Amino acid sequence: MSRSARLLDLLQILRTHRRPVSGAVLAEATGVSLRTLYRDIATLQAQGADIGGEPGLGYVLREGFLLPPIMLSSEEIEALVLGARWVRANTDDRLKQSAMHALAKIAAVLPEDLRRELETSALLVPKTRRKDSPEQDLAALRDAIKAGVKLDIAYRDERAQETKRRIWPIALGYFESLRILVAWCELRQGFRHFRIDRMIEVTPTQELYPRRGEVLLAEWRHENGIVHDL
Repeated sequence: MSRSARLLDLLQILRTHRRPVSGAVLAEATGVSLRTLYRDIATLQAQGADIGGEPGLGYVLREGFLLPPIMLSSEEIEALVLGARWVRANTDDRLKQSAMHALAKIAAVLPEDLRRELETSALLVPKTRRKDSPEQDLAALRDAIKAGVKLDIAYRDERAQETKRRIWPIALGYFESLRILVAWCELRQGFRHFRIDRMIEVTPTQELYPRRGEVLLAEWRHENGIVHDL
């Protein structure tokens, strides 16, 4: 394996970990000595990779690092295009634009032949969302999840009964014809799933929920037997 390929592999390994990874683990994963691993880390940092940590503590790739020139397989390109087209067909305007911008950035660093494959992919995604369902602003809900802000909602259940809830939003589920907000409900003192099209009113509060969103999400996954791949 060339050194450039090894550096890209090292970046990919770091991207799959959200917590610091020891140098020994990284060295074994890339098939080099610990001394070579330290040199590779230093090289990536010099090239602009925002890698935090030091020997003995482990390393983590911080968010926001710009991709270097990359080489993708034909099927990897198809996967990216298919995912982006699904987002464009089935999500809110902000997320649609972000998906298209991400593809454009990737296209800008691909060789011409692979860029052509990206631009001419024959994989199509129909728009399957129902047009007759009123829907809250999904971008605003995503903002509340990121900020950890409690929401006051008026909600109509399957029996058409309306309740007022204060909830802690932690995740959005995108299904074929439904959008579901996962949240901790103060009224029910537990995790609940709210259909977006049954939300009559949504009002952000100025109150942050007292626990970290990622901890709540991990608890919800454990409660529902859901394995998180990334």
